[in-house]
Amino acid sequence: MDDEASLLVIVDGANVVGSRPDGWWRDRKGAAERLRDRLAERGLPGRPSPVELVLVVEGAARGVTSVPGVRVEPASGSGDDRIVELTAEDPGRPRLVVTADRELRSRVAALGAEVIGPSALLH
Repeated sequence: MDDEASLLVIVDGANVVGSRPDGWWRDRKGAAERLRDRLAERGLPGRPSPVELVLVVEGAARGVTSVPGVRVEPASGSGDDRIVELTAEDPGRPRLVVTADRELRSRVAALGAEVIGPSALLH
């Protein structure tokens, strides 16, 4: 593995979108697209580049597409399970998962990932 491996940032789209009561439930796909676009524009506040941003979407948000700077990963089933799979793929790489979900936080931390809450992206 390259010593300069970029940080892999995996964003729990449903959890981050759902952390703000801004009407997201009326248009889940649109809310996920707004989050994707915000990530593409701002990156991860307080983290130097390079980072690889991956937004995991599920359910009604599965139709969201990738844009330059943000890869969108649709979960065929559970978004949490897809996040764990992505976290486990490259154990030697620095990984950061953005979620407030307690069970998911435990699962990815057990794989050696760092975890931060949605507020890190939304202020």
